[in-house]
Amino acid sequence: MSPTSSIPGSVRSAAELNEQIRALWRRSGGSLSAQERVEYELLVVEWAAAIRDEVVEAA
Repeated sequence: MSPTSSIPGSVRSAAELNEQIRALWRRSGGSLSAQERVEYELLVVEWAAAIRDEVVEAA
């Protein structure tokens, strides 16, 4: 997944992305490798965009 593919207008919900973030932390045992850190950062950026989209839609 490239950084630009997740911004703007994620097709995944914030809830789905949150679960993927949680699953990543569970799999890693609480300590992320360099590759997992990159995945985590991309997920967080996508999650933040999804949250913004959901807030705008609700307003």
